Amino acid sequence: MNSDVAALFDLTGRTALVTGASSGIGAAIADALDGAGARVLRAGRDRGRLGPDGISADLARGTDELIAEVDARTDTVDILVNCAGTNPRPPLAEIDDALYREILAVNLDAPFTLGQHYGPRMVARGWGRIINVASTQAQRAFGNSGAYGVAKAGVAGLSRSQSEAWASHGVTANSITPGLVATPMTAAVLADAERAAYFRRRAHTGTLGAPEDFAAVAVFLAGAGSRFVTGQNICVDGGLSVT
Repeated sequence: MNSDVAALFDLTGRTALVTGASSGIGAAIADALDGAGARVLRAGRDRGRLGPDGISADLARGTDELIAEVDARTDTVDILVNCAGTNPRPPLAEIDDALYREILAVNLDAPFTLGQHYGPRMVARGWGRIINVASTQAQRAFGNSGAYGVAKAGVAGLSRSQSEAWASHGVTANSITPGLVATPMTAAVLADAERAAYFRRRAHTGTLGAPEDFAAVAVFLAGAGSRFVTGQNICVDGGLSVT
């Protein structure tokens, strides 16, 4: 590969924090950033799947403990990937205040507070990348989207707000919207063969997504080549969003 082209995707010397990195899309993104040369701090609830240097993080309880642990390990986070999520999927009428607050804490509050902590520090250095993982349910209600859809719609809006605030200082902010992807979070949905077949038919590719489908877009958005891409929501969904 031409060295000038390779440099657009080279993350050597960068430090990335990836939440939700113990499985699914978050794990795939963390692996991709690592493969591109970044030092990756992996945070998630399943400590056993994060590797020896992983950071245990239950974002339903807030971000203070995670921030303290990350800041004890590094004084620089160049790339922030907010991928942690929870989607219990009860009918909307069954979501009480406690569950509503928990869903928003993980899916929306954590991306906001982590952005508030690391975004200004990126601005001070004149370089940074924020990547927020949204959801098709931010635009379309299906499968008891409930409070999860509310939170993910907020994530897409948060990315635009972060871009407006910080892009002029070299800090881009974008969101990625997955289609239906086979991960532990969607196992209950995909257990319904009829529903899984429906989503395969809806996608232009005729397939469900896989976590590794997010590797390339994550490396692109994290690298030098995406410096003029900001405030965008990039759908990685096999064409689901345009059917």
